[in-house]
Amino acid sequence: MHPKQQYGGQALIEGVMIRGLNHAVVSVRTPSGEIVTNRIEVPGWASGKMRLVPCLRGVVVLLETLIVGMQALSLSASLAVEKDSGDKTDENNLGKFGMGIMLLFAFTLGIGLFFLMPLYASKWLEWAGLSAVGANAVEGLVRLGMFLAYLSLISLLSDIQRVLAYHGAEHMVVAAHDREEPLTVQSARLHSTAHPRCGTAFLLTVIVLSIMVFMLIPRDPIWLVISSRILLIPVIAGISYEFIRFAGRRPDNILVGFLVSPSLLLQKLTTREPDDSQIEVALEALKEAVRIDGRSADLKST
Repeated sequence: MHPKQQYGGQALIEGVMIRGLNHAVVSVRTPSGEIVTNRIEVPGWASGKMRLVPCLRGVVVLLETLIVGMQALSLSASLAVEKDSGDKTDENNLGKFGMGIMLLFAFTLGIGLFFLMPLYASKWLEWAGLSAVGANAVEGLVRLGMFLAYLSLISLLSDIQRVLAYHGAEHMVVAAHDREEPLTVQSARLHSTAHPRCGTAFLLTVIVLSIMVFMLIPRDPIWLVISSRILLIPVIAGISYEFIRFAGRRPDNILVGFLVSPSLLLQKLTTREPDDSQIEVALEALKEAVRIDGRSADLKST
């Protein structure tokens, strides 16, 4: 087992998911106050050799995050409203067909909203005589503005506030594990709710890198422009993942700290300070992921 295994995950409804080597662990606090923990098996292709290939693994991780993340959200939603926390919940209650439809809808909406809409919004600049490079730059800035506006709006929703707090709890316990500290509430409290390996950091990196890449693409013919906005997404995502991975392994490097500072600042929108009970849920998920992986982490509790 790799001695430097890095853990990560996502916030759920009243819970946290932590991704291990071959399983994702979902811990949710039920209405009765009990923490219920379940496993989701990660697809074989997501844990195989493709995950070792630089750049390609970024695309693999992105697809896996969407699939497993959808399962985890479905499971947490079921557990969060469970009347009897002893009842067994099926983590695949979305069904493969339903999950496929939701993923297709999410992909289509994401590409249309954040990649094609800014392209057409900047078309008038070409008609006004702006160069292709300039129009592409404005397109990228529109895309970035839409992304920031989207995060700002969802962060204001009252129903999202507790999810954002669980997001902060996930970051805090993962940071404690990264530094080989005891997995306790007290240790987690020493860390920030922002983390360089966060999905928010990944998305911001994708958007910033897309601005630089798309600036080099001609604005004519239109089929080339549209195709580039779709077909280059996996390439940009793969490169972005490598940067996030690199930064996550060098948290104390001054240059890395400077480069990731915008994404850490952005996480003020996507995280909130958790209470102790939320940190306990995140700890439970991480401890179980570590236990499943057979690692000898310090699991002492106060």
